[in-house]
Amino acid sequence: MIEYMEKENNKKETTIDDLAILIQKGLLELKSEIAEVKKELKSDISELKLDINEIKLDTQEIKTNLNKKVDKIDHNTLTYRVEKLEKNFA
Repeated sequence: MIEYMEKENNKKETTIDDLAILIQKGLLELKSEIAEVKKELKSDISELKLDINEIKLDTQEIKTNLNKKVDKIDHNTLTYRVEKLEKNFA
């Protein structure tokens, strides 16, 4: 019982200033963590933009190649049809 009373007497009372200091430290830590997360997000967003641009270029290239192939198929089909008509009417 005496030991308990001694511990109680040794306790330091927390003042408003102490609480303010604790809150300030916590907020400063939080601010630095938020800044770190923002920095990482900016980096990730930059990488995503580059990836999206690369995908757009690849898609455009695929469309161009596909259009070339379709045009070639159409050309070959028409050539065949003309040859067939020439044989029938010649």
